[in-house]
Amino acid sequence: MKMMFIGATHEVTGSCTYVEACGKKFLVDYGMQQGLDMFENVELPVAPGELDFVLLTHAHIDHSGLLPKLFADGFSGEIHSTKATSNLCSVMLRDSAHIQEFEAEWRSRKAKRRGEPDYKPLYTMDDAIGAISLFVPHPYDVTDEICEGISVYFRDAGHLLGSSSIVVTMTENGETRSIVFSGDIGNIDQPLIRDPQYIDKADYVVMESTYGERRHNRPTDYVTALAQVLQRTFDRGGNVIIPSFAVGRTQEMLYFIRQIKDANLIKGHDNFPVYVDSPLAIEATNIFISNRESCYDEEALSYIRQGINPISFEGLVRAVSSDESKAINFDARPKVIISASGMCEAGRIKHHLKHNLWGAANTILFVGYQSTNTLGRSLVEGAKTVKLFGETINVSAEILQLPGVSGHADVDGLMNWAKAVSGVKKYFINHGDAPSADSLAQRIREELGADTYAPYSGAEFDLISGEITYDAIPKPIVRKKTSSGANLSPTFRDLVDAADRLSRLIKTSDGRANADMRKLTEAINRLCDDWEI
Repeated sequence: MKMMFIGATHEVTGSCTYVEACGKKFLVDYGMQQGLDMFENVELPVAPGELDFVLLTHAHIDHSGLLPKLFADGFSGEIHSTKATSNLCSVMLRDSAHIQEFEAEWRSRKAKRRGEPDYKPLYTMDDAIGAISLFVPHPYDVTDEICEGISVYFRDAGHLLGSSSIVVTMTENGETRSIVFSGDIGNIDQPLIRDPQYIDKADYVVMESTYGERRHNRPTDYVTALAQVLQRTFDRGGNVIIPSFAVGRTQEMLYFIRQIKDANLIKGHDNFPVYVDSPLAIEATNIFISNRESCYDEEALSYIRQGINPISFEGLVRAVSSDESKAINFDARPKVIISASGMCEAGRIKHHLKHNLWGAANTILFVGYQSTNTLGRSLVEGAKTVKLFGETINVSAEILQLPGVSGHADVDGLMNWAKAVSGVKKYFINHGDAPSADSLAQRIREELGADTYAPYSGAEFDLISGEITYDAIPKPIVRKKTSSGANLSPTFRDLVDAADRLSRLIKTSDGRANADMRKLTEAINRLCDDWEI
């Protein structure tokens, strides 16, 4: 029996672990890298066609997003997950394939003008549909033998509808070992879904560390805080635009707004309309409803028992077609518009920002994390102008960020989860950037007196002997410097060198005063505007 770490090692996305046991070869998660990749990941040690099955903790693309590519490259085994995860992947992987094909088409048009070959998508819609056909759904809290010597047990991780920690028990040549793959461990007191359920015991634990050195800060009363934003904006005749992730956060917002409407917290704007403008969010909302009995928490189920849908209400309008989306901005009433993407990088939200950012009566309300180098992050940090569809838009709307109901456990939640597992011989810490992973590993070692290891990609571990058989070293990705090109004119080389200097300045600006970062952002935007970028 051996385990090899592939992805999300000292990084937050791209989860993937390879296991060999009982004559079988399998993966736990096969996620897409999102954002800037800092370290090189090793390749899968076997061809996709040699893999027997995949275990999937949950539907988020950084855990599931490469499954269609695995199918395209020859994988034909089963993909084991919870029922809700299977349902969500049926829409999320198709949506991801649509994005891959759209981007490939766009890049190919540009390449054609340069006389270059077409750009091939990472995978196609047919590949996504093929991967979806391989899913085998499992209930929570039932031990299922999926092949001779290997059984799995899915436990609610409380992170997303259908999310799970997976206990894998393997018996080979009279030796039995159990491993828990935590998946993403959820925060407590999230709306709709249950708190994370703990694991009793295991020999080894592979656990995430997204917030391995941080604690959450959130409003004590989220519903009241949200209602105050709506009331203030509606009173001045404006709209509240909420950029929101289509799966998870959108459904949470609907749940909160349902409570606001039930309690009549908004005065003078009876039956205010709420638009959900995202086909993916609409499909995901239907999946939430269909999986309510197995995934909802007790508060949400109390609505169900009264015959009430907790994420639907009077005044909710779902926009599916592009014409329905466009019509929203012709509705003169004060309203809420919930649209994807959550960081304003793509999708219909950009159109709503174009129509609403310049209006001082409006509010742009961010309810989730905004990564660096995104439009959402620029707005949160005080950008005065932004460019949308080639047009410079003045930012006059009120920009607010409501501390989110994070879907991830903070460091205290992670420690509580880790403490609950008895008999652990070693904790493997992954799915966190280097400071978070190393910090959590140290804290578990100090507080629990446990053996911990935060691997880099390529590290291997023998599950029988309990020894690390290959201690991989980090391999930072070396990015090519354009300025080294021999064909560059001296003047252009000077320009590229200046760009490299600006890039270094930006990368080292995190932690500066917000006012200084806003000044730098505005200066860069003015420069780009002057040169018509």
